[in-house]
Amino acid sequence: MAVEFRLFGDVEVRLGGRPVDVGHDRQRCVLAVLLVEANRPVSVDQVVDRVWGGRGLPHRPAGAVQTYISLLRKTLAPAEVLITRSPGGYRIAVDEEAVDLHRFHRLLDRAREADDEDAAPLLEQALALWRGVPFATLDTPWINAARAVLTGRRHAARLDLADIQLRRGQHAALVPELSVLVDEHPMDERVAGQLMLALYRCGRPADALLHHQRLCRRLADGLGTDPSAPLQELHQRILTADPALAVPSASVVPRQLPAAPRSFTGRAEELARLDEALGERAAVLSVIGGVGGVGKTWLALHWAHRHLDRFPDGQLYVNLRGFDPAEAPVRADAAVRGFLSALGVGPAVIPAEPDAQIGLYRSLVAGKRLLVVLDNARDTAQVRPLLPGSPTCTAVITSRRRLDGLIVTHRAHAVDLDPMPDNEAEELLADVVGRDRITAEPGAVAELLACCAGLPLALGIVAVRAATHPRFPLDVVAEEVRDASARLDALDTAELTTGVRAVLSWSHRALDAAAATVLELIALAPGPDISLPAVADLSDLATAQARAVVRELEDAHLLQQFAPGRYRLHDLIRLYAGEQAHLRLSKDERDAALRRLIGFYLHTADLARLLEPSQTVDLGRPGDGCRPLRFPGTAAAVAWFETEHSSLLAVQQLALDNDWYVPAWQLAWALESFQIARGHLHEHVRMWRTALVAAQRLDDAAVHVLCLQRLGLGCSRAGAHSEALAHLRHALAITRRTGDEHGRAHTHRILSKVWEGMGRYRQALAHATSALRLFRTFGDPLLEAMGLNSVGWLRARSGDPHRAHAYCARANLLFRQQNDREGQAATLDSLGYIAHHTGRHELAVGHYRDAIALCRGMGEAHREAVMLERLGQAYDALGQLGDARRTWQLALDLYRAQQRSTDVHRVEQLLAVSAPAPTAAR
Repeated sequence: MAVEFRLFGDVEVRLGGRPVDVGHDRQRCVLAVLLVEANRPVSVDQVVDRVWGGRGLPHRPAGAVQTYISLLRKTLAPAEVLITRSPGGYRIAVDEEAVDLHRFHRLLDRAREADDEDAAPLLEQALALWRGVPFATLDTPWINAARAVLTGRRHAARLDLADIQLRRGQHAALVPELSVLVDEHPMDERVAGQLMLALYRCGRPADALLHHQRLCRRLADGLGTDPSAPLQELHQRILTADPALAVPSASVVPRQLPAAPRSFTGRAEELARLDEALGERAAVLSVIGGVGGVGKTWLALHWAHRHLDRFPDGQLYVNLRGFDPAEAPVRADAAVRGFLSALGVGPAVIPAEPDAQIGLYRSLVAGKRLLVVLDNARDTAQVRPLLPGSPTCTAVITSRRRLDGLIVTHRAHAVDLDPMPDNEAEELLADVVGRDRITAEPGAVAELLACCAGLPLALGIVAVRAATHPRFPLDVVAEEVRDASARLDALDTAELTTGVRAVLSWSHRALDAAAATVLELIALAPGPDISLPAVADLSDLATAQARAVVRELEDAHLLQQFAPGRYRLHDLIRLYAGEQAHLRLSKDERDAALRRLIGFYLHTADLARLLEPSQTVDLGRPGDGCRPLRFPGTAAAVAWFETEHSSLLAVQQLALDNDWYVPAWQLAWALESFQIARGHLHEHVRMWRTALVAAQRLDDAAVHVLCLQRLGLGCSRAGAHSEALAHLRHALAITRRTGDEHGRAHTHRILSKVWEGMGRYRQALAHATSALRLFRTFGDPLLEAMGLNSVGWLRARSGDPHRAHAYCARANLLFRQQNDREGQAATLDSLGYIAHHTGRHELAVGHYRDAIALCRGMGEAHREAVMLERLGQAYDALGQLGDARRTWQLALDLYRAQQRSTDVHRVEQLLAVSAPAPTAAR
């Protein structure tokens, strides 16, 4: 018969659905201890400690345990549950699915790995297992601590489920439950934020704002603090009725499709096959395949626009750049983030893990009548994460390759495009040029059709050329194409580069000199796209002139403005125009243009830097023709960095490839603060590795040292500690050889940070002391203060808090004199730690609260969480358990929001151990 063990509520055993008497509280406590550690041995000492907790121990504890085990064996014998003994202790052998506690944990683990659609029922099942307070009638310190941990996990699961329900538009049903949770957890800012958002979405913004006011009073009265930055931001967004707060699935209808082709003819058979796939509804996938230039994208967009009424919930589109000659294909996770943004998900709530992002994307589109166009895919692996997964959605993919994997695994419809037959190609020409001209010159038309070989790209260019000169005979256009007849033969092969080059040659010659040069220079520029200001500097034109030229290129269908002020080239046009640049422009002209472009990116990035590093670099004045952008504020600077990040990486590599070593390392410097602030750690390391290569080729020891320092620190942040130490030791050797005292001081400072990150405090202290010794000789109070605080902090961490105090107190005085708030916060944190570890807990509380206030003023939530945890420890040492638990809960909420799992677990344990024991029933 099936056996079931229940630990949520009274400790119970059920066999075949009927309860089994397992004895009095002490015996049930022994059973609970074994079940919590199911299938793992528990030593006798552990059983004694967990069951009696040092209170009322029997004369022979081991004998008492043995007696209880014997009784349990008899009780559980009908259920065929064995309790065995080994050198490690007693072990109960059970199927963990039969124990509600373990089933609860497994359901939560599965929910963490699932998308919203699957996670919600898993969380509901887990929460439904709770019949009451865990181990309800039992009362020992260990039982109470375990109960607190379980209660914390249950609370977290309830909030995780609430997040999902909010994303799925279930705010109205959530309000009563969240109101109860707020009463149970009045200091929990996560619950408060959920209730505020639910109330707002229910059309009750005043109630949401009133709840925020109540929370502010509670925090001020209880902790002397204000709400965290995220909650204050939510409050402000409610005040301004931010449209992004609306339910994504209910309010945001993406319309990402590019415009339909203006001239589209033929393809009736292919259109019918796409219609057939749409009509089946069971098959929601179509793959349009064919060689480059055959019209895959035109067909997909024309068909999509014909059926917009079938997709009332919107259309998503992404160019995956699978065959871009200059750029890597778009990563699936980057495409998913773009889709989430289009679906109304703000950056702050997009999950960090790619699998979670994909899960959220599929949850948002589930059940919607929505079209997803994945253009220019490289292979099945690139496409598969972007498929919606819901039979109500339709996906159309274009690719130069056959995506047989999708055809086999997803029963996708393959729609392969061949070159257009002559009758359809003629119709395309007539649609643009006019039927009269086509009829008047059948010989020229036949020659044009033969040269274009049915490729819509080539046909479109020919048609535009003819339409641009309406009084020219078509034979003139045919003459231009005819000149390249030897290369047009290559159109019959699978490789179209040569043939398209021939087709494009006349279009290029039709441009005036300025437009042709700009097209060629744009083709030389690295990166996936380019902005109008960058085009202006690249071509050494005024912005108004550059705008007029790119408009001409747009009109000739040689350049696409895919977003306001941003342009990109079709990959084949880029190849052709790039070759023309090498033929028509001298090396000096090409180099001068690319140097202007690099200068534009370098100096704009320098002006947009988010943080001021401790060392400064003089990048020099921008060169002639370089006009960097200036930004009205941090938000605009961040937006520019995000948009241009890929181009900046490519520009640095361009500089290195051309042996322009100074801008190659300076670009790494200009991007450092942005990359660190936004978490682009791997790209940060990549840029400094490139910078180091450049530095090694320069005869400049100071630059070499700087690049080794920044690369070492970047490697440490990314977890590559061994590589970090190697680079920094190399830097130290150079500074000693050259007598560079400033470089040596900063290298010691960075080495101290790396060793501290590895938990090696003695090594860290040695380097911090060396850095301080040198800083004191420079006459810079901020450097001295930084060095003093580092030494003091590391002395405290090394077990010498009394000597540490003098260093940190001096550092705090210097930072205050220089009005450096970040430095003050750091030293107050150090002083709080020292005071706490020397028994001056009230002083520690004061230091920590001052430091937390400074962090909140600067938006330093990452450091604030650590300080809150330490403040809770100071309260705990003073016996102010309520204040300690409230503070730890605030720290826990921040850790969870920042997805710092190790820190979350540590604070959960603090809260579990500090949980008050329940009052015993009389």
